[in-house]
Amino acid sequence: MSGSAARPLEGLRVLDLSRVLAGPTAAQTLADLGAEVIKIERPVVGDDTRLMGPHFANDGAPLVDRSAYFWAVNRGKRSLAVDLADPEGADIVRGLAAKSDVLIENFKVGALARYRLGYADLAAINPRLVYCSVTGFGQTGPYRTRAGYDSIVQAIGGLMSVTGEPEGGPQRAGVPMIDIMTGLYASSAILAALRHRDGTGAGQRIDLALLDVMVSSLSYFGVHHLATGHVPRRTGTRNAVTHPSGIYACRDGELMIIAGNDDQFRRLCTALDLPELADDARFGSSPARVANAVALDGLIAPVMAARSVQDCFEAFERAGVPAGPINDLAGVFADPQVAARQAVVKFDTPGGAACLASPMRLSATPVRYDRPPPALGADTDSTLRDLLDLSPQRIDALRAKGTIG
Repeated sequence: MSGSAARPLEGLRVLDLSRVLAGPTAAQTLADLGAEVIKIERPVVGDDTRLMGPHFANDGAPLVDRSAYFWAVNRGKRSLAVDLADPEGADIVRGLAAKSDVLIENFKVGALARYRLGYADLAAINPRLVYCSVTGFGQTGPYRTRAGYDSIVQAIGGLMSVTGEPEGGPQRAGVPMIDIMTGLYASSAILAALRHRDGTGAGQRIDLALLDVMVSSLSYFGVHHLATGHVPRRTGTRNAVTHPSGIYACRDGELMIIAGNDDQFRRLCTALDLPELADDARFGSSPARVANAVALDGLIAPVMAARSVQDCFEAFERAGVPAGPINDLAGVFADPQVAARQAVVKFDTPGGAACLASPMRLSATPVRYDRPPPALGADTDSTLRDLLDLSPQRIDALRAKGTIG
């Protein structure tokens, strides 16, 4: 899966010392844009996610090379298996850092400094290095030494308090969105730091914290609270500032709808053969419809309940009212729009495993998918030979010692 156009980050080298989700997401984004990404992993076991399920069916490959979790955020990378706790292993990483543009890591605060791989250590040998640290709570503050997990940060950062049904308990998002968003913020910060380096010649430290991303992502909920002291409550699938919105039951299933303004509400009324509602003073504006949501639902819900999902959906489509079915993942990948946008990337590998495509669509420098997620240690020998000029004999000796895998 290759093309002829040069990609925007070709010529950049990234050392990915991160594991699990947030850091690897950032590194994969850079790889998608053309950077050479070398993933540093532990010998034998590799990234934590290699041993996390679910795993693909046994195609003869080792378990560590069949993790769906690992495949989700590690395409486009090379894998170098090296033991950082071994002084010779740490020396290898220092040698690579001296020849790299970016390093991404998500170790606990201060952990890499024990191996002389902290920012100060590596900036001394490569002042142009952009060093991105991803942690749960950042490099400063009373929580800096805590381990950070997406669900814990969702709880501390307020997301769970506003997620779930009004009469139910708090819920975490079904996908670890804070990890994923942190990875995307990290890739943006790295690109900004590289732009600064282009002008000044100097690298810098980037301090990315899941909790910072979570609080920033509170958006207008957070701003409203700061302005008024109001503490928002859970509204389930309903939009707190406009109505009708949410999941409505049809005869054979459910449909998500939202009338985001007065014009859309008028068109919704027409689609449901209830034109008189558009002229009812109780429903004449978004604030009025929110205030009279129970009365409005009492008129709309029975009409939708008597019709099929497909009938309602097609009527809303014709009227230009935003609506969508509640797809499970089978429904997502069967959706014609998802298929038209080529959201799935398949690789010519044993078992025919696939990845989810990048959402970035660039007209002149498109994302290419040249390299599937790597087998553990697949690029150890070639990386040490090509970048550090290690001889085959030296590589064999390091492998015999267990320094590399």
